[in-house]
Amino acid sequence: MPSKGPRTVYACQSCGHQSRKWLGKCPDCGEWNSFAEERERAAAKEGAGANRAGLRLRESKPIPFGEIEAQDDSREVTGIEEFDRVLGGGIVPGSLVLIGGEPGIGKSTLLSQVADKLSALYGSVLYVSGEESERQIKLRGERLSINPQGLFLLSETNLERIFDEINKLQPQAIIIDSVQTVFSEKLESAPGSVSQVREVAGQFLLLAKNLNTPVFLIGHVTKEGTIAGPKALEHIVDTVLYFEGERHHNHRILRAAKNRFGAANELGIFEMTGAGLIGVPNPSEVFLSERPVGASGSAVIAAMEGTRPMLVEIQALVSSSKFGTGRRTTQGVEINRVALLVAMLEKRVGFHLSGDDIFVNLVGGIALDEPAVDLGIVAAVTSSFRNIPINEHTIVFGEVGLAGEIRATSQAAVRLREAARMGFKRVVLPKNNLSGLPQDDRLEVIGVRSVSDALDALF
Repeated sequence: MPSKGPRTVYACQSCGHQSRKWLGKCPDCGEWNSFAEERERAAAKEGAGANRAGLRLRESKPIPFGEIEAQDDSREVTGIEEFDRVLGGGIVPGSLVLIGGEPGIGKSTLLSQVADKLSALYGSVLYVSGEESERQIKLRGERLSINPQGLFLLSETNLERIFDEINKLQPQAIIIDSVQTVFSEKLESAPGSVSQVREVAGQFLLLAKNLNTPVFLIGHVTKEGTIAGPKALEHIVDTVLYFEGERHHNHRILRAAKNRFGAANELGIFEMTGAGLIGVPNPSEVFLSERPVGASGSAVIAAMEGTRPMLVEIQALVSSSKFGTGRRTTQGVEINRVALLVAMLEKRVGFHLSGDDIFVNLVGGIALDEPAVDLGIVAAVTSSFRNIPINEHTIVFGEVGLAGEIRATSQAAVRLREAARMGFKRVVLPKNNLSGLPQDDRLEVIGVRSVSDALDALF
């Protein structure tokens, strides 16, 4: 009777769904052409199955809730303020952090600077690279003018060998560049496959929790901008950070999509220079530095990203179309939201915009999706349509409903403080936000209930 060897299965590289035969479309996530052939993994014979990579596990036992130490007191501050802000105030020992971004955006540069700070403050740091040699990493470090004494470089992709070096070195932090290049020899599938990525991430999670050592994983992204590999990868880690930015802009944005130890949707802004990434402590000043004065179609909005207020310019251009049906083009804001607000202006205010081309742009390469941007879009579109500029010392914010009402938004006081700090004198905001606001003699605050009231106040 023939022996039963490992059977072949087909696994979706997006969600991990397995099938005995190849499928063109995944029945779970709906992705097309995402199935790849893999060997079915046999059940682990070690019992717990957690020591496959040679990790020295500590003994686990129940601990009373009151005896567990608080983590906030033990955060490791790197000294890179924008990076610490996104993590919630510093690095939590034992956390597993996943950082994704497009090729060349600056992920390795950022973590090289983080490794430099950590090695100077807390001890040895191990930087494992599966894509670059030690010489290449040192060349980047010399360009960044860093010379850390406690940074150790390892060019290796085998998970078991990496764990052997970790057990010998006992570093205070570990950086893996990238998780898709690391593979376990216990599995027969290729590096970067669903089973390998899930296994590698699971093993590093066990390492982080058992050794109480922070681990940073760099992840590749797909053409859609999401982190490559199964969605289970983002569920395994404690924090997911996206590094964003335009190639033709110097500014880079580090955004927290998930954070078990801090606020999600927190934002850090960096400027890419020849000496590396430099934090931008005052993003409002950067985004408004080249704002045109006296030009129609320009409005300044007070937006919130996590706990940080930002003043951003939004521009709109309304021009007649020769084809009878106008098109909608946006950058930085959702196109469906702009179409909805334009339809509301036609119905509630009486503007005839269906035959006009409308272009909306959020200046600076940043993207915003919070509802408070609505009133800024309405103001900019109206300014361009009427060809009347908005007063340069005025800012707006508020959510707009389909009935033309202006709805209250969160953290209005924080937005007003930022507006006053940047020298603005007039704010148009939802009337329901007026109650409880602190008095500020530097600002004229105008509360509005409808879009008609807001346009009367602005024009």
